[in-house]
Amino acid sequence: MNDESTWRSEYAIETTASPETIWSIFRDVPAWKNWNAGIAQIAIDGPFTSGTWFTMTPPGEEPLRSQLVDVRENVCFVDETRVGDLAILVAHRIEPLGPARTRIVYAVDASGPQAAEIGPAVSADFPEVLASLAKLAEGAR
Repeated sequence: MNDESTWRSEYAIETTASPETIWSIFRDVPAWKNWNAGIAQIAIDGPFTSGTWFTMTPPGEEPLRSQLVDVRENVCFVDETRVGDLAILVAHRIEPLGPARTRIVYAVDASGPQAAEIGPAVSADFPEVLASLAKLAEGAR
């Protein structure tokens, strides 16, 4: 693949929330729209485990089908969204840093046609999403 067909980036924030608190927020998929302004509607087709599909509708856009491809409790989950030949993987990692410090990382890997254009568009709001997630997690303790 050439550089036009792949795009990768990472976004991170540190928080005082525990990995378990962050994980409990991740597992509550129907509530994602309460802290992620990029979601107007969301529904999951089963348990929060690898292989489960969910449908997410961004505000003013068509619904997107995604699949949980790797789910590890209190550690990470990865979802994959495919649009034609374009694949977007987003890893949501929880990294303990020590007593009362946790880093939340969203790592995006887009591959396929227009990945270099679509990747930045998909992840443009990730800094705000992470800030909102951290604020919610810190208030949940």
